[in-house]
Amino acid sequence: MSSVPTFQPFAGTPAAAKPRRGSAASRGYGRRWQKARRQFLLENPICQCGDPACQRPATEVDHIQPHRGDYDLFWSEANWQALTKECHSRKTVSEGRKVY
Repeated sequence: MSSVPTFQPFAGTPAAAKPRRGSAASRGYGRRWQKARRQFLLENPICQCGDPACQRPATEVDHIQPHRGDYDLFWSEANWQALTKECHSRKTVSEGRKVY
């Protein structure tokens, strides 16, 4: 059986030329975020994905509108929603992940 080739957009380019994300802390997800996230999940323990069948415990805080590095949008609790890992991953994929 032959293998199916996989698209690798950066194959053959030096590692230094590949796009890299900064660390979580450098992107704003440091100690302050962890504390705010923990409090938000205590106040919003059930997934807010909008699917009435999904009444599972929330484990992640999602930015409803991607902040793309905008400090004010990042910290606006009106832009946060509590989601399960699965619901958050599904939403992120549908938005198309952008690196800032």
